[in-house]
Amino acid sequence: MNTGSATLRKAERVYKRSDVKRLFEGNGKSFSIFPLRVVYMPAGSENEDSSARILISVPKRCFKRAAKRNRVKRQIRESYRLNKHLLSQSLKDSSKGVMIAFIWLDKELHTSEEVASKVKIALNRIAEKMNNCQ
Repeated sequence: MNTGSATLRKAERVYKRSDVKRLFEGNGKSFSIFPLRVVYMPAGSENEDSSARILISVPKRCFKRAAKRNRVKRQIRESYRLNKHLLSQSLKDSSKGVMIAFIWLDKELHTSEEVASKVKIALNRIAEKMNNCQ
């Protein structure tokens, strides 16, 4: 593993309002792996280093306290950071990138191991579907 591959830089995040709008209003595909809903959309890779970009959302209606929302976001971010190699290996061959949104659905907290296993399943499923599109 080369240096910096297990980091999550700003270039690997969906933060522009136009990109978020395109992801949710465009031809984004979605599936659910409880407690996560995953919305993804193939996108042109502007930057060679970041072929996958993510957005994490934990609605206020799930957790009223910001500390709990931040905990869930931290769990998702950490599990993505440690397992993003599952997706980047399959995207490396193609010139396309992908934008992914992880949306929390449950009103209960889950362990980090549960969240990590769900994120792994989601990344494998996205990689499989992106390879079938080509």
